[in-house]
Amino acid sequence: MTSSSTSSVFSALAPYGWDEAWADEFAPYEPEGLLPGRVVRVDRGQCDIVTADGLLRADTAFVTPNDPMRVLCTGDWAVVEPAGNPRYVRTYLPRRTAFVRSTSSKRSEGQILAANVDHAIVAVSLAVELDLGRIERFLALAWESGAQPVVVLTKADLVPDAVTLSHLVQDVETTAPGVPVLTVSALDGEGLDVLVAVVSGGTSVLLGQSGAGKSTLANVLIGEDTMAVRATRDADGKGRHTTTTRNLLALPGGGVLIDTPGLRGVGLWDAETGVGQVFSEIEELARRCRFHDCAHESEPECAVLAAIDSGELPERRLESYRKLIRENQRIVAKTDARLRSEIRKEWKKRGAQGKAAMEAKRGRWA
Repeated sequence: MTSSSTSSVFSALAPYGWDEAWADEFAPYEPEGLLPGRVVRVDRGQCDIVTADGLLRADTAFVTPNDPMRVLCTGDWAVVEPAGNPRYVRTYLPRRTAFVRSTSSKRSEGQILAANVDHAIVAVSLAVELDLGRIERFLALAWESGAQPVVVLTKADLVPDAVTLSHLVQDVETTAPGVPVLTVSALDGEGLDVLVAVVSGGTSVLLGQSGAGKSTLANVLIGEDTMAVRATRDADGKGRHTTTTRNLLALPGGGVLIDTPGLRGVGLWDAETGVGQVFSEIEELARRCRFHDCAHESEPECAVLAAIDSGELPERRLESYRKLIRENQRIVAKTDARLRSEIRKEWKKRGAQGKAAMEAKRGRWA
């Protein structure tokens, strides 16, 4: 690219997260006249990509391999042909992070929900009873992705009693060590300023069940009714799938948001590191056990069981830990864990490099 075209690419794509590290990744494709762009939506073998030439529609036939972990997804940085009918995506740049869950398929396949994400925002509705186990499951996948999780308790206006709200927040904080927990209300604006500050720094993905208020949050952050919203059922607090595809949107205050459909199933996918981070206090206690391979069942001098007896550790946390560890072991046993591990290591390495470059050059393209 010429210096002027390079400048125009940065000007057009910087709001979507383009930086010098991405430019370096794209450099080998420049001599072919190909365009860089970020995937904002994928559906039925085609995708919408924002480029310096505007929003383009392209075919994904060239990037639909047998491995479902390598298909094009929302958040990818694509390498697309400048013209053609149809126009094709040639490939995508190596991912920094990827949010992956297991599918309901009996073949134990992984499904990538979003790529190159900095913050994984887990939306949880206060309109219904908290499901702490589900929050832990979301957090395990979020940590494993390489993104920083954030729990957002929505519909805080439905819990007017400050003491009750404080107890709910404390329950979630205990469930999510090392994770910011925010309470927000789209109705009265409570807590939204903090959330805006979080999402303004990079790419964020909104995750959660139907009815968690994700689309309402997206509309507030975007400043317009971009995402469809339907009323939640009074009987059980559940909503309908108002978002049916993953959509990437640049925010007016800075940052990028990926909204996702409500997730009924949240299966783990080779998430040993993520589970360990969610239950960091259990893993810390386990280091004090007499036996290094202690199963925390009935072994003598088990620090984990001692913590339960003393009330330091809730028994529910250990039960949830055991459940997720067993589930993850089953998935790993059915897949090529070595290959998956190599892919994740590469994501995390590139993520660290990209974030370092972004910090070093922050403001240069402002």
